[in-house]
Amino acid sequence: MHFISTRNNAPAATLSQAIAAGLAPDGGLYVPQQMPPARDLQAGASLAETAATLLQPFFANDALEAGLPRICTEAFDFPAPLRALATRNDHVLELFHGPTAAFKDFGARFLAASLSRLRAGQEQPLTIVVATSGDTGAAVAAAFHDQPNLQVVVLYPDGRVSPRQAHQLGCLGGNIRALRVAGSFDDCQGMAKQALNDAELQAQVPLSSANSISLGRLLPQMSYYAHAALTHRAAHGTSLNFVIPTGNLGNAMAAIMARALGVPLGRIVLATNANRVLPDYFAGGDYRPKASLATLANAMDVGAPSNFERLRWLYAGDDAALRAAFVSRAVDDATIRDTIATRHRRFGEVFCPHTATAVHVLEQLRASGEAAADEHWAVAATAHPAKFESVVEPLIGREVPVPPALAELLERPAHAEPCAPEYAVLREKLG
Repeated sequence: MHFISTRNNAPAATLSQAIAAGLAPDGGLYVPQQMPPARDLQAGASLAETAATLLQPFFANDALEAGLPRICTEAFDFPAPLRALATRNDHVLELFHGPTAAFKDFGARFLAASLSRLRAGQEQPLTIVVATSGDTGAAVAAAFHDQPNLQVVVLYPDGRVSPRQAHQLGCLGGNIRALRVAGSFDDCQGMAKQALNDAELQAQVPLSSANSISLGRLLPQMSYYAHAALTHRAAHGTSLNFVIPTGNLGNAMAAIMARALGVPLGRIVLATNANRVLPDYFAGGDYRPKASLATLANAMDVGAPSNFERLRWLYAGDDAALRAAFVSRAVDDATIRDTIATRHRRFGEVFCPHTATAVHVLEQLRASGEAAADEHWAVAATAHPAKFESVVEPLIGREVPVPPALAELLERPAHAEPCAPEYAVLREKLG
């Protein structure tokens, strides 16, 4: 299979080339030249086995094809359990059982396993430039730490990530370098994209991306949705609908692509924080990126969601069809706080701010009748609440136990370099 740019002004690439490059030369995002036919997937396989079967058509005739099963085994070596919530027919897909307690561990580990194979024997290291609004950078740093021939430069908005997120970004050292940028996530993402599109710099320092713009992150994220949906259908005989908290649209795009491959996913609803670019668009407005707002659900503080290009590509640029296919709802900070406190008081459930946005949207859908009582729905739980203890613990009145892997990272000393929100400054650091 070959891959093309969403902007249609770059040569077609193999999967290995697309993963190594991160961003297409014309600034677009890589997508399949055509979507493969629906896969015949069955319940009962492990998560890694489901991933290998689902992804095989994308890896066909590629240098990475023979290694795909082993890559999946390395990346998917922790669970993604689907658990029932207290409310009838509602579930939560827990995606936070990896090393950095966030869903991004899956895609980051898959990408690291792929790139480590592609860079084997290369003399010059590949530098991964990643912008993060909270969880991406930590997952990428952990996945790539001590990997030969690979270096990582993480850009994050200083003061706009939780203290524990910031600590994770700067605690590994070695081949991992953290830059705290005096700006927003959009500044970080813009600087990273400029670097990836800088041909002169690329000639000196080979660069790639590990944001959700990378196919090596996006494609494997389809797997946990497929595994959950197949398991649920086998147990209940019905499709599983999802509410997905989203900022840059990568995680949601993975679910949407999985459904396009025949996975028994029903409706997919997008939950955002106070950054309303997607809700405004799906309500009928123009797609208008804008400066991001800082919120409690900081990993979703995105004003220009990159993967919107991929979503438009999947719907052939038909805005009417795209708006008809999805609902997107925004949730403000006060409601996030209330949802965390109320769900704990009533049911003993504990959610991170991002998951709480999706829980509230599901509550809205149930209350309005948009989600019928007999429909089965799941919320994607994208991060462990212990990563946001300064928000969550005052609302529930107790400490949130820290997962062992996260606790180990928090015990390490951390350091991050200051960086102005200017591309020239980043370019100098990379060069």
